[in-house]
Amino acid sequence: MGKHLIARWYRRTAASRPAAAAATLLAAALFLFAGAEVVHAAVDTESQFVFNTFAFLVWGALVMWMCAGFTMLESGSVRTKNASVICLKNIGLYSIAGLAYFFIGYNLMYVDVGSLVGSFTLFYGPSADEVALLAGQESALDGVVGNNYSVMSDWFFQMVFVATAASIVSGALAERVKLWSFFLFTSILTAIMYPIVGAWTWGGGWLDGLGFQDFAGSTIVHGTGGWAALAGALVVGPRGGKFRKDGTVLPTPPSNVPVVTLGVFILWLGWFGFNGGSQLALASALDVVAMSVVLVNTNLAAAAGVIAALAVSRPIFGRVDLMAGLNGAIGGLVAITAGPTMVEHYWAVIIGAVGAIICTAGMKLLENLKVDDVVGAVPAHLFAGVWGTLAASIAAGATLWVQIVGVLAIGAFVFTTSWLLWFAIEKAIGVRVAPNVEELGQDAAELGIEAYPEFVLMPEPSDDA
Repeated sequence: MGKHLIARWYRRTAASRPAAAAATLLAAALFLFAGAEVVHAAVDTESQFVFNTFAFLVWGALVMWMCAGFTMLESGSVRTKNASVICLKNIGLYSIAGLAYFFIGYNLMYVDVGSLVGSFTLFYGPSADEVALLAGQESALDGVVGNNYSVMSDWFFQMVFVATAASIVSGALAERVKLWSFFLFTSILTAIMYPIVGAWTWGGGWLDGLGFQDFAGSTIVHGTGGWAALAGALVVGPRGGKFRKDGTVLPTPPSNVPVVTLGVFILWLGWFGFNGGSQLALASALDVVAMSVVLVNTNLAAAAGVIAALAVSRPIFGRVDLMAGLNGAIGGLVAITAGPTMVEHYWAVIIGAVGAIICTAGMKLLENLKVDDVVGAVPAHLFAGVWGTLAASIAAGATLWVQIVGVLAIGAFVFTTSWLLWFAIEKAIGVRVAPNVEELGQDAAELGIEAYPEFVLMPEPSDDA
């Protein structure tokens, strides 16, 4: 049958594109008439090394692009007078995360990890065998490929996850936190706090020994960022006038809805690298099938999250709420991240939908508690992340009590450490911009550059209104 199809295609194509037809015919003939031993040959060790390394690099680049998604989501969510600072914060935090994880973070998380933490050594680089191979010593090839992937490709893939955790904090504290205070907190979060959580879990520490499961980081990444953001929101306080003295809430709708929506789509795309790449291999049929399952479950959870959030937004907010729907996608993605490996795909729909409902209700809860979270980062990443981590015990093989221990331990460590750090920064250099800076906007007051210079700033309602 294959030969007849090729012959029919060749007759149709040869007249218009003879060179292309001849080349393709030759390739097809080699495939069809090759011996079975060649067609079914197993992938050799070096090819496995190449596929695994390629997967780390490509998926890592896709996760890095989530920084663009966070930038667009946050800059479109804040008022126009603060959009430029958001852009600077996001490119700054990505740069800080890369440097901090290179200097010390990766070593703390993965090198010589005991029960609690890894090595307090500086810098990280290729293995001795890789350095030798780059120097032309072909005898080092076996040692290189025996590692199954390039050392620095793994570092790169792990680093972009750190930046994601820091991005969560940025959106929650927008419009009132000092730029350099935020950068200082980010440095410690990415150099020390996140790597310690990672050492306990992915690095082989005490939580990993208990059997804690978090496939791509519902708690390890998103929960860490969410707890840090919540602590910061409590120390920094709400934006001026957000919660009026008469008990009402000042509406602060997004300044650019299309940009926010595009940001969510970019995050959705990046999540395929976030979860799919966490298979950590691409060298066998098993890896490819597992990765396919993970990507499908990721997409199903996000889609279910959007619909579920829109469905409950009217009874919760009194209207069909766009931001609830957008955050519903993120809540669904965060929820499925802990255990996207189930082959019963309907569980992904359920987990994503519940995560989005929790996120939507959490947005209203924080508003009632007068905790100002500009983009809904805490409900989307922390609340949905807790649910997703526990839900991994439903269909992804995790043990419920171990998951609970992990959530509580990581939450206690990150929240307490973050609150103390924010408090220390407040006492040392302050964490909040001056009232006149907040009123004028950080773009003009701190940067001297406005994102939308043709717009005219209008006075805002008084806190006594």
